[in-house]
Amino acid sequence: MSNAAIVLVTNPGDSAISTYRLTGETLEPLAVTGGLPGTGTFAVDEARDLVYAAVKGEPSGIWTLALDRASGVLTPLSRIDVEASMAYLTLAAGGRLLLGASYGGHCGAVWPVDETGRLGDPVARVSFPNAHSVLATDRHAYFVSLGADFVAQYELGTDGSLTPLDPPTVAAPEGSGPRHIVLSPDGTNVYVCTEFSGEAIRYSRDPESGLLTFAESVAAHDTTRGLGHSVIGAKPLEHHYIWGADLHLTPDGRRLLCSERTESTLVTIEVGTDGRLLGPTVVSDTEQQPRGFTLSPDGDLVIATGEKSTHVAVSRIEDDGTLTLLDRTPTGAGANWVRAIPLD
Repeated sequence: MSNAAIVLVTNPGDSAISTYRLTGETLEPLAVTGGLPGTGTFAVDEARDLVYAAVKGEPSGIWTLALDRASGVLTPLSRIDVEASMAYLTLAAGGRLLLGASYGGHCGAVWPVDETGRLGDPVARVSFPNAHSVLATDRHAYFVSLGADFVAQYELGTDGSLTPLDPPTVAAPEGSGPRHIVLSPDGTNVYVCTEFSGEAIRYSRDPESGLLTFAESVAAHDTTRGLGHSVIGAKPLEHHYIWGADLHLTPDGRRLLCSERTESTLVTIEVGTDGRLLGPTVVSDTEQQPRGFTLSPDGDLVIATGEKSTHVAVSRIEDDGTLTLLDRTPTGAGANWVRAIPLD
């Protein structure tokens, strides 16, 4: 698989999304699309070259934008208002459904998407404290509640309906602050990173029923730098607390990477053929305050941003899990979300 890709980076400090072309091991700036106040999370329909970008304001909203892969320009097509700003967006059902999680709104929602990419009125809504992310498969949806330390699990209908599974939630360690969630390539494991305890959690998953079962957790931060366990509402930089953020699996499912913002690190965790989290973890420094990062389509490169950095870094994942910096490219203010769209 090639690593050629279009890379999108949100810069909420500039109310903009920057577009790059990844060729080989370098990023080439293509375009900057402004007019997106406080934009953070977005979801990409690769088949239709549509981007759904959340924006803040009164009211907050979600823009549908058309991506021109040649120029990198994003053209606004339509916008809907939402009850609260979104912390996470993802698509399901071949792009016919958009799911979102709102941290400040303490809720999750599902919107239908028509043939033009326009969003309709929400068809489902769920409530729980500090929703931070959502994962969708063909038949199931999982909303992560940072405030209540659990993952809520649902059957996802073709119409966007959400029916709670039995049990409706699966717990994370108390006070851990579960945050982002990813699915293994074979669908039999789900991984969650935690904000306050800096862990990577594995849940085994029954692909038929969709039910999750807590399996194990390992450290996903640098345990040698004296970081303390954080709590909701704390200021982690002032107290030198753990501040976990994002996680991604390599396409083969054999490595899990997690970011930690206080010490500005990326941690590489080896994953067994059965999905188990193996040690030891490998820590690499990266851009300052790395809220978001992603992997190249072939999984060999890490593309990382930093909320307090004005650069995007491209690093190679070495055989031992360490990261070797290859390229740094300027970006805008407050970079916090990045995705790569394969070109081949």
